[in-house]
Amino acid sequence: MPVIDPSRTWEPLEQRLADTTDRRHRIVLGAVIEHMRAEAAPDLDALMATLSDEPDYHFWNSGSDRGPKGTDGVRQYYTDFLATRSNVLEFDIDRLVVDDHCLVTEGFLKQIYPGSYAARLGIPVDDESADYLVVNRQLILWPVDEDGRIVGEDSYQSGPAEVTKLRADELPRQYVELMRAAS
Repeated sequence: MPVIDPSRTWEPLEQRLADTTDRRHRIVLGAVIEHMRAEAAPDLDALMATLSDEPDYHFWNSGSDRGPKGTDGVRQYYTDFLATRSNVLEFDIDRLVVDDHCLVTEGFLKQIYPGSYAARLGIPVDDESADYLVVNRQLILWPVDEDGRIVGEDSYQSGPAEVTKLRADELPRQYVELMRAAS
């Protein structure tokens, strides 16, 4: 059984959306659901369409902001991200807060990394030809503008909480297909 099911990423948001009657909260939730689904597809054009005209990302690690800025910077970030094949992920959200202008998600982000990519990032792996499940604790603020488009992501991450080498039968179909397509 695969260790990651990307659809579980947006399930808590869909559950909240089903229970929410506030029109503006529904817009905020819908924007982030659409963004998450486009990232998982992967569909770069649909992903970029969820963003405001001048997105501004903040990825906070070790006190430094490493997030892309502006449309060109964010497009390049997602192009590079999709090329790493680490976009097959599951965000196991255990806290969800929504208001008129922002959605907050917190939980464990689970991603599958090709061993060679993980090694390049400094994640300890013993076999660069293997695939690894990398788990980080993450909090993301998703500000949404008046037009219902995401202004950016303000992300705070713990660094790897777990790194586990995976067997072939643990890999999700989507990941296997991405890796085949890259070969």
